[in-house]
Amino acid sequence: MQNIFEQKIKIGISACQFGSKVRYNGKGRDMLQNLGRDRSEFIWTPVCPELTAGMGVPRACIKLSKGNGIDFWNGEAIVKNKEGKDVSSWIKKGSISCMETLERAEIDVFIFMEGSPSCGVYRTSLKNQRLGNPPGTFGALLLQKDIFLIPSVDLQSPIRWWDWKRRMVVFIWLKKQEINNEIDLKEMWKRVSYICHELSEVETSKIKHEIAKIYVSKNNQPESYSKVKKQILDLLRRPAEMEMIKKWLWKNYIHLKEREGVIVEDILEPDILRNMTHVLEEILSIEKKVREKNISFRSSPINYKPKR
Repeated sequence: MQNIFEQKIKIGISACQFGSKVRYNGKGRDMLQNLGRDRSEFIWTPVCPELTAGMGVPRACIKLSKGNGIDFWNGEAIVKNKEGKDVSSWIKKGSISCMETLERAEIDVFIFMEGSPSCGVYRTSLKNQRLGNPPGTFGALLLQKDIFLIPSVDLQSPIRWWDWKRRMVVFIWLKKQEINNEIDLKEMWKRVSYICHELSEVETSKIKHEIAKIYVSKNNQPESYSKVKKQILDLLRRPAEMEMIKKWLWKNYIHLKEREGVIVEDILEPDILRNMTHVLEEILSIEKKVREKNISFRSSPINYKPKR
């Protein structure tokens, strides 16, 4: 298994966060401008369930009533606009059409606008930090799919974008790996185990237990490998805590230094106070050095080098 991923990643995004002025009030934000040159390394598919529903711009804002987005698809909740009109059938058609678009585009990732009653995943309201009724109508569909989900607000933070991007690359790389035997399993786990430890020691212990069961029982059935793979993919969707990033940055740097002789100046121990901008500078300097030497860095185990 190579540690290089060259295929351009396809990303869906809420159109209002792509710069399209399609929100109910005719506004939109280009959140991708925060990515700089990273923007050109992906293929983008912007969608808007409300616009695709035929509701137009500007339009009366909508809200979920009697439940959340999951309840909506079960027929237990409805969507009304500010004027009190039931627009549930419109939203269903728009959401299904957008999901079909994303499936045709073969996206693996979706960047959503948090706080939207349609695209929101963990919040459906932007008023006074209220949660609303999450997930939203389209957000509920996204959660049903094996899609890597990123809140658009995190594109404003370089360190959070770095965290999402490295896990997104590993997530897509792993989805495309064929794991047919214990050798494949061992090689895969060698690549991703450290980033799993960084995300959750508890969940990683569960994964290690499942792997051990396969080795001991010699259970080479495809479902055994699929179960481990799914556990890892689910864990990769979870954002890392910033303090854990600092802690594992030091551990993984010491490993590089001792095993590969890689020395990078100004890498600080985790208990030394500094802001996350400085931590990101440390990470990027290490990544630059390891790519020059064509070796692996455990914090970012898969190198993303999309073909031009």
